Amino acid sequence: MKYTTLPNTDINVSKVCLGTMTFGEQNTEDDAHSQLDYAMDRGINFIDTAEMYPIAAREATLGSTERFIGSWLKKTGKREELVIATKIAGPNRNMEYIRKPLDFSRKSIHEAVDLSLKNLQTDYIDLYQMHWPERKMNFFGQRGFTIVEDEWQDNFNEILTTFDGLIKQGKIKHIGVSNEVPWAVMRYLHESEKHGLPRIITIQNPYSLLNRLFEVGLTETCFRENVGLLAYSPLGFGVLSGKYLNGTPANSRLGLFP
Repeated sequence: MKYTTLPNTDINVSKVCLGTMTFGEQNTEDDAHSQLDYAMDRGINFIDTAEMYPIAAREATLGSTERFIGSWLKKTGKREELVIATKIAGPNRNMEYIRKPLDFSRKSIHEAVDLSLKNLQTDYIDLYQMHWPERKMNFFGQRGFTIVEDEWQDNFNEILTTFDGLIKQGKIKHIGVSNEVPWAVMRYLHESEKHGLPRIITIQNPYSLLNRLFEVGLTETCFRENVGLLAYSPLGFGVLSGKYLNGTPANSRLGLFP
């Protein structure tokens, strides 16, 4: 396994991160524990999850993914060997059952962090991310930009100030964004520099041969500002693995695996 360092930190992570969004939907708790064991045995020390998981998201299974990870951490006692990332859900996704209001207010962030800590059975979160923006915008692969009437008001400073307090309390170590665009990345960085607030260290966006939108704007932004990319869906939701080719094994058609 190869390792790298999260930007502006001394945290070493495996270059392969275990995504867990199926834990609790496609995978049972025993399945999840087996996959975590398998990943660690092969040198993976980086685990990514979210409060809204598993996918497909529904109220009945909300939080199962974090809880399965938490029960495994309690059973194995390997918390200190891992880097754990999770996320707070933003609005605009018809998921009001998660929390009301579903936003990034100080109250919502504190509630989300405390629940994730409880579910994960840990005292701290290594990387805490905003799953998608509060404001109305294009994400999850949408292109173009349509001007919309939006009640959102600029609250970047309030968000970073809230995270500053949580970092000082020891509940989270670092922060990141997800499904974001260059404008917001620079706004967060500007507020951090101007007011001495926590700096985002990562952005988690889709990136694969089938989705290269990250290269438009974000590549240079992240390079020059030293923000790390956590690329999700690197196999294009499985399309690039070849598993959807009719009757053809992935390894024989695409040569992706030895």
